[in-house]
Amino acid sequence: MRYLSPSKILLSLLLISFISCKDSNQEALKDKELDSEKVQENENNKIKYLTKPDSVATPDGMIWIEGKEFMQGAVSGDSYAMPREKPAHRVAVNGFFMDMTEVTNAEFSEFVNATGYITVAERPIDWEEMKKELPAGTPKPADSLLQRGSLVFNKNVKAIVNMSNYNQWWKWQVGANWKHPYGPGSDINGKENHPVVHVAHEDAIAYCKWAGRSLPTEAQWEAAARSGSESTVYTWGNDDALLIENANTWEGQFPINNSGADGFIYIAPVKSYPPNENGLYDMAGNVWEWTSDLYNEDYYRSFDLENAAVDPQGPEVYKNSMNPYQEEMVMKGGSFLCHKSYCSSYRISARMSTSRDSGSDHLGFRTVASVEQAMEK
Repeated sequence: MRYLSPSKILLSLLLISFISCKDSNQEALKDKELDSEKVQENENNKIKYLTKPDSVATPDGMIWIEGKEFMQGAVSGDSYAMPREKPAHRVAVNGFFMDMTEVTNAEFSEFVNATGYITVAERPIDWEEMKKELPAGTPKPADSLLQRGSLVFNKNVKAIVNMSNYNQWWKWQVGANWKHPYGPGSDINGKENHPVVHVAHEDAIAYCKWAGRSLPTEAQWEAAARSGSESTVYTWGNDDALLIENANTWEGQFPINNSGADGFIYIAPVKSYPPNENGLYDMAGNVWEWTSDLYNEDYYRSFDLENAAVDPQGPEVYKNSMNPYQEEMVMKGGSFLCHKSYCSSYRISARMSTSRDSGSDHLGFRTVASVEQAMEK
């Protein structure tokens, strides 16, 4: 089944409730010298940084990911792979640094305290801006409903009539934001080590700018998730029986009952599960992670299958036949809500999308830093 992003859900809720029926140059290096033997190219003269230059220190909390060529996309034999994950194609990525964990509440708090930043979920809803992304003629909802908030998983679902009706397990929660993940009355006290959630794409970008980092490209993210092999379905290998001990996902009948067999029913603190071979935690499950790539369902078909694409930055044109109204960005990794019966997106090649202004209780991010960015810190 296809995954439906929070923004699509909110749009759907608005449309269902208020419309009778509508069909819907990279900068030069600083004057620091890098060890010449570390600034190297691969055999095809494509990658500048294979290994970390000795003169560049690894930023706190980050891991160096070796530059490499690999096959991005669906692995042969993956029965859950979707058309948007195909065809697999060769890409080459320069070495880079990546956060060991998803950005936590404590880290995001430091950013907010330093800058006074206000997230999208905390801002008043601007109907004039919202309607630009809705079908023409959509009537304005009552002001009482256009209140700041975010999407949360409905924990009280007792039965499902139709798995296609995602409104049954999502709800718009007025007052929900990163400090109050389930709305008024909830908080993040004692959850400093949990991934920050309810962050829109621009919130993540703002954090990155403050930290002197970037969101990973989809290619960087997949290179980091693929540890020692380019032919594995999961970050730990190909054995799906090891899912429980390696990722925080949905165990039981989705979305009615989560047994918590993997140790957690909902979101888990970072580092609750083993890291992959690159030393990265939660590259599968827990919370989805934003990337810097615009979404296009046909993007993988645009690649030259004979030659490796070097550091691809994503498509220039957005395309999602299921949601043509809002530009969406690629997110990777799956979340605690992923189950093989519904999205199985804890697979490395899985790629989903959600609109830039979407936030929810199962979407976060981690950052990356290029050699040049690390030198500037």
